[in-house]
Amino acid sequence: MDELMNLMIADESPSEISDSIKNQLLAKAAARVDALKPAVANAMMGYDFESEEDVEPEAEVGELDYEEETEEEE
Repeated sequence: MDELMNLMIADESPSEISDSIKNQLLAKAAARVDALKPAVANAMMGYDFESEEDVEPEAEVGELDYEEETEEEE
């Protein structure tokens, strides 16, 4: 972003500023594609890996017993 601002302040040619914008957008897009490659590859091959965010902690047995008891009392 600083490079783009420097080009605008230095009054560079519009084509050079446009090329800078295109290069920055291409770099961001490439980074996102690289980040998604493993997930897409696993999905295409049929592997189902759960990320740490997708895994929900299991409830403890004591919590379930307590909830069932309170519902029965009502």
